[in-house]
Amino acid sequence: MEENLERYPQKSGAGKWIVLGIVVVVLFLLSQTCLVVTYQNEYKLIKQFGKVEKIVSEPGLSFKVPFIQTVDTLPKQILVYDLQPSDVIDVDKQTMVCDSYVLWQISDPQKFIQTLNSKLDAENRINTTVYNAMKTVISSMGRTEVISGRSGELSAKIRENIGTSMEQYGIDLISVETKHLDLPSDNKAAVYERMISERNNIAAKHTAEGEAEAIKIHTETDNEVTVMLSEAKADAERIIAEGEAEYMKILSEVYGDESRSEFYTFVRSLDAAKASLVGKNKTVILSEDSPMADIFNKIQ
Repeated sequence: MEENLERYPQKSGAGKWIVLGIVVVVLFLLSQTCLVVTYQNEYKLIKQFGKVEKIVSEPGLSFKVPFIQTVDTLPKQILVYDLQPSDVIDVDKQTMVCDSYVLWQISDPQKFIQTLNSKLDAENRINTTVYNAMKTVISSMGRTEVISGRSGELSAKIRENIGTSMEQYGIDLISVETKHLDLPSDNKAAVYERMISERNNIAAKHTAEGEAEAIKIHTETDNEVTVMLSEAKADAERIIAEGEAEYMKILSEVYGDESRSEFYTFVRSLDAAKASLVGKNKTVILSEDSPMADIFNKIQ
C-alpha cells in the first residue's frame, strides 16, 4: 500500500512534463502558421480566400490568421529572361537571326498578381512584347545600322517602342540587350561572298585613285623640277656673262694703262711658259720672232 502511494506523485510529475511538451509543440505549430518571414529579395502576399489582403514588401516578421490566410511569394530582385533566337527582317527584306535577353523587375506586386498571377505568365507577356517591338524596330533599319547599333542604340529604340506598356502589369523593363545578331545559315555564305566582292571593288577603286594621284604628283614634280633647272641654267648663264663682261672690263682697264700693261703682259707670258713645261723636260726653246721671246728680250 505504501509502495502504491509513493508512485502516484511520480506519475503526477511526469504528466506535467507531458502537458508542457504538448503546449510547446502547439505553440510552435501556431507560430509557424501565424508568423510570416519576409526576406529582402521578395514580396509576401497574404491572401484570404484567394484575395490579396496584404502585401509585405519590407524585410522582417509579420502575422497572418492561421488556417484562413495563406502566403504567396514573388521575387523582388532584378530577373533575367532569355528570349529564344528568332528571325527578324530588316528594311531591305533580308532575314537576320536575333538572340537577346531582358532584365526586368516586379515594380507593383498588386498589379502583377491581378493581371499575370505568376512569373511564367509574366515571361510569356515579356516575350511577346519584346519580340514585337524588336521586329518593328529592325524592320525600319538597314543591316549595317542594326549591327552597328548593338552598342546601345538598338536597345534604346526597342525600349522606346515598348514605352510604358508593361507598367499595366506591374513590371519594369530595365534593359533589352542583344547577345547575337547573325545571318541564317542557308544564305550566310552567299552574303559573305557578296560582301567580299564589294570590299574588293572598293579596294580596287581606292587603288586606282591612289595610282592616278601618284601620277599627277610625279608629273607636277617633274614639271616643277624642269622649270627650276631652266631658271637655274638661265641664272648661271647670266652670271657667267656678267662675270666675263666684268673680266673684259678689268682687262681693258689694265691694258689701257701703259704703266701696268707691260707687267701684266710679262705675267701672262710666265703663265704661258709654265703651262708649256710638261713632262720631265723643263727646257723651253723659243724662236727669235716668238712674242714670248720678245717679252724676255725687252726685260734684258
